[in-house]
Amino acid sequence: MRRFLPVTVALTGALVLAGCGSGDSQDDSKAELSVGGAYMPQPVSDSMAAGFLTVTNKGGTKDELTSVTSDVGDVTAHETVGSSMQEAKDVAVPAHGQLVFKSGGSHLMFEKLKRKPKQGEKVTVKLHFAESGTVTVEMPVKSATYSPKTGH
Repeated sequence: MRRFLPVTVALTGALVLAGCGSGDSQDDSKAELSVGGAYMPQPVSDSMAAGFLTVTNKGGTKDELTSVTSDVGDVTAHETVGSSMQEAKDVAVPAHGQLVFKSGGSHLMFEKLKRKPKQGEKVTVKLHFAESGTVTVEMPVKSATYSPKTGH
């Protein structure tokens, strides 16, 4: 029995240390945001436009989109409720999830346009998040009838 005591003590110590955790769990606790699939269909109106994109959060904590700004005009997030749309405040980006702004659903609404963006140009948009700060996105202007392969 005495021969096995040092081995048992060593294994017990290793298991206790392994249970103490690792640095990886701290990285997983923060929101880790990226933006993809951004585009604006060329506006048909001189004063309004829509924008679409997907915010992906690979982190273990949710974040919230608190506001959006752009040099082309005022921007608000809108969601479709029933058959009407309404402004959405503090839109959640779930942990290990996505916030999707797509045609026919939640979207960015550009109003009081200072200029009418044209196909081939890029519009700069700043997404302001509660935890992650500001993310700047270059949103290409596509044709008015553009339909992305990604489905949004």
